Amino acid sequence: MTYPVMRELPPEQRPRERMLKEGAANLSDIDLLAIMLRTGTARASAMELAAEIFSRFKDLRALAQATIEELSEIKGVGPVKAVQVKAALELGKRLAALPAEERPVIRCPEDVCSLVMEDLRDKDREYFQALLLNTKNQVLARETISIGTLNSSMVHPRELFKTAIRRSAASLILVHNHPSGDPTPSREDIALTKRLVEAGQIIGIDVLDHIVIGDNRFASMKSKGLI
Repeated sequence: MTYPVMRELPPEQRPRERMLKEGAANLSDIDLLAIMLRTGTARASAMELAAEIFSRFKDLRALAQATIEELSEIKGVGPVKAVQVKAALELGKRLAALPAEERPVIRCPEDVCSLVMEDLRDKDREYFQALLLNTKNQVLARETISIGTLNSSMVHPRELFKTAIRRSAASLILVHNHPSGDPTPSREDIALTKRLVEAGQIIGIDVLDHIVIGDNRFASMKSKGLI
């Protein structure tokens, strides 16, 4: 197969631009290797050079086993590009060797409180946060969406769900604190929660609960029938 010169490709077909738009998972091994190489030579584009490397080493396993000297023998690669490729493959090997990350699992409101209570109970302003969950209710991330005043926080659905979508969350739990120490949800809290639940239903990301944190106390809107 002949690969076109990179600059002759329409921008939307170039590997780097495709990765930005579609994500790395949608690129071929040759596309990803071409991005690592960055540039080609006078006689071959980075895509052609990547294809030539795979024609010699066949697959990723063989490429990972290749030495810098063997890679450098390919015309147009040289020691600098060979080192770049080997460094990237070594990072991938180290990532694969890492033990599986243990993520907290949320089964009940108390699980949420064990994660956030000590951090939020003494804040002098309202912090509105979200626990982003995967399909197994494991916590992917805890994100601060907004920081408000003594008795209010402004939250726009756009900011909340932009973060959830970026993290590929399946669902989320809202959390905010009351600096007064009283976790009783206010009318504004309830209205905001209903608006965010409705937005989540449209987008396809469920809002499972909204926990209000007080001084060593909490209120679950789900448990109170407010969601």
